[in-house]
Amino acid sequence: MSDPLSRGEFFQVSAAAGAAQAVGSGGTVAASTTTASGTVAAPAGAMVPLKIRWYGGGVYELAPPDDSVIVLVDAWIWNNTGFKAFGIDKPAELSSAAAYSAHLKSRNPGAVVVALTHDHGDHIGDYFELLGALVGAGIDVKTVGQSDMMRVGLVPKFKAANLDIAQLVLNNGAGINMGGTANYKGVKIELVPAVHSTALGFPAAGFIIDVGGVRVYASGDTDLYGDMALVGTRYRPDVAIVSSGNGAFTMGPDDAAYACKLIGAGQAIPVHYAHNPLVVGTQCGDLFRAAAARVAPGMAVTVMHPGETATLQVAALQR
Repeated sequence: MSDPLSRGEFFQVSAAAGAAQAVGSGGTVAASTTTASGTVAAPAGAMVPLKIRWYGGGVYELAPPDDSVIVLVDAWIWNNTGFKAFGIDKPAELSSAAAYSAHLKSRNPGAVVVALTHDHGDHIGDYFELLGALVGAGIDVKTVGQSDMMRVGLVPKFKAANLDIAQLVLNNGAGINMGGTANYKGVKIELVPAVHSTALGFPAAGFIIDVGGVRVYASGDTDLYGDMALVGTRYRPDVAIVSSGNGAFTMGPDDAAYACKLIGAGQAIPVHYAHNPLVVGTQCGDLFRAAAARVAPGMAVTVMHPGETATLQVAALQR
C-alpha cells in the first residue's frame, strides 16, 4: 500500500471515530446522517466542530463555532431561489444585502472570505453587491477565485462596483490558479479542477478549504471525473460538499456519491439541487444518501434544508 492511509481506510477511520454525528444549531436543524459501524482506531486528535449553513443551490457558509472567520462559498443569497421548492420562507437576514451584512457584522467575525467557484448567475449573482455591502459595513472581507477570472475577466465589474481588486482579492489581487494557495487569518484555500463551463470562459473550479481545523472539499459545479481520486489522495479532505442536482448542469446524486468515494472524505453533504426546474428537486438529498450507502457505506451523510445550520463533529486527520 503506497499511501500511509488509503482511501478505504480513511472511510472506516472517519466513521469509526464518530465523524458522522451532525448536531443542529439552536435546535433548528433537521440534519440526517448515515453511518457504518467499524472497529478501526480513530486518527489521533480531538473531534473538531465545524458549522455549515446552506443558503440553497450551491451556496453555503463554513465557520468554526466562535465565528472567528466565516468562509462563504459563492455569493447568491438574497436572490437565491433555493428556498421555494422546500416551501420555506427565506430568513429575514438573507433577504437583502443590507440585512445580510448587518447579520454578519453582528457575529463579530475576524474576517469574511468569499470563495467564488465560477461566474454563473446562481453562484456570482449577488457577489459584487455583497462585497460592497460588507466593505461598507466595516467588515474585514477578502475574496478569492481562479486567477485569470479575477485579474482579467471580472476587472470591469470590480471597477463598476468601485471595488479595489488589489485590496479585496487575496494574493494582492492575483487570486489563485490550479494547485495555488491563498491564506488569510487562519483560513487556507487551494484551487482544484471542476469539470464545468463558465460564462467568461475561464476555468471553473472547486476548493480545498482549511477552516477551524477541518479540511473541506468544496466541489463547485462539476461532473464526476477520475482525477477526483488524485484530489483525495493529495489533499485528504475531512468533509466533501458536492453538487448533486444532475439535470442540465452537473453530476447527479449517484455520481456525486461516487465522487465522494473517490475523494475519500469521511463526511459528505449534497448541495446544488431544487433551486431551478432543470435540476433534481427536494428528493435529491435522500437519493444522494441512498447512493452513498451503496457505494461508500463508511461515509456519513448530512442532508440539510436551505437556511439551516448544522454543526458537524469531525475527526479531522492529522496532516
